[in-house]
Amino acid sequence: MEYTEYTKFLVGLIAVVNPIGAIPIFLAMTSDLSLPERKKIVHVTVTAVATILLIALFFGEAILEFFGISINSFRVGGGILILLMAISMMHTKGEKPIRSKEDEFDSEQNDSVGVVPLAMPLLAGPGAISAVIIEAHRQSGVAHYGFLGLDILILSFLLWVTLMMTPWFSRHISQVGINIITRIMGLLLAAIAIEFIANGLKGLFPSLA
Repeated sequence: MEYTEYTKFLVGLIAVVNPIGAIPIFLAMTSDLSLPERKKIVHVTVTAVATILLIALFFGEAILEFFGISINSFRVGGGILILLMAISMMHTKGEKPIRSKEDEFDSEQNDSVGVVPLAMPLLAGPGAISAVIIEAHRQSGVAHYGFLGLDILILSFLLWVTLMMTPWFSRHISQVGINIITRIMGLLLAAIAIEFIANGLKGLFPSLA
């Protein structure tokens, strides 16, 4: 493969992960958190995305085959998870919970948000994972896997830079604006979830197409 092919793969992977599109969703899900907590979740999210895609690169197909899971089943499962999150976002009232200082920096629940659903399946979802698996098996050389791994690391850096810009957006958006964004993004996420589920069902049951 030529070097331009790896550049095309990086551009395509950025489009699938869509770091810019994750900004309003990240804002909506972390609207009640402090700046240090948001930064911590950014680190957790980016680390999780990089880890998930690197695992998909080296072991993705083997893991799916070991558990007898098809990528279409993965799409349906990821779509259901996103749909549940979207429903929760559309029903939120926007009140900030009262928390003690002890909870401010020691919250496993906040960290888990960075992994599920932000990292998976929203960012490193079925689309990104399947793209990595398909590209990985075009060749089997060490250099091939090395360049793909480098593309994933570059993507992770761009994602980190993008999410670290969220404090600037939060300073320019009121709580009412965040509540509006939350509901709009919840509706859009619901539509994305339906697309995931529909594409997965089409793959599992070709007759539905």
